[in-house]
Formats: sequence, structure tokens, C-alpha cells
Amino acid sequence: MVVTDAPDKNRFEARDDDGTLAGVITYQVTGNVVAYTHTKVEEAYEGHGVGGLLARTAMEDAQAKHRLVVPICPFLASWLDEHQEYEKMVARSHRRVK
Repeated sequence: MVVTDAPDKNRFEARDDDGTLAGVITYQVTGNVVAYTHTKVEEAYEGHGVGGLLARTAMEDAQAKHRLVVPICPFLASWLDEHQEYEKMVARSHRRVK
């Protein structure tokens, strides 16, 4: 699985070895803030770690670019709860919506 940035589409794309799109995480950038808005994994790839790979790649990219992350996407917000190493770069609300 390879994840690449597709800035013309405002998303990271995960593709398998034959180039089939397995999933995406979309984003919006304003200045030094990146909002990750949605994560989608194709049904055939669910449960194979594609979402986590997309999340990690997106967060590593934001870290390398010194961006503040706004996790609008519920999947990413939940993933970040389990990956505290990124907490310093995440803007979180004081109220949690469940």
C-alpha cells in the first residue's frame, strides 16, 4: 500500500500495488492550519489498516510542515486518541460530541 498526497484534490490517496484506490483522507489548508475533514476506505480494504496508514501519513505530513491540525473527521479524531505522540499539534475543542 502506498499513500501519496494529491494536492490538486485536497487529499491523500492510498493505493494498492496495482494502483487501485483503497482509501482517501481529505483536507483543507489555511495558512499553517490543516483541517482533516473526511476519511473513506473502500469496502474491499476495510479492516486492513488503510485508515490508520492514511491517518499516520497525514499527521506526519502536517508535522513536517509545522501545521496545526483540526481533526474534523471522526475517524481521525478517534485515531488521535490512541496516538498521543501527535497531541501537541492538535487543536481540540473543550467539549466532545459523541
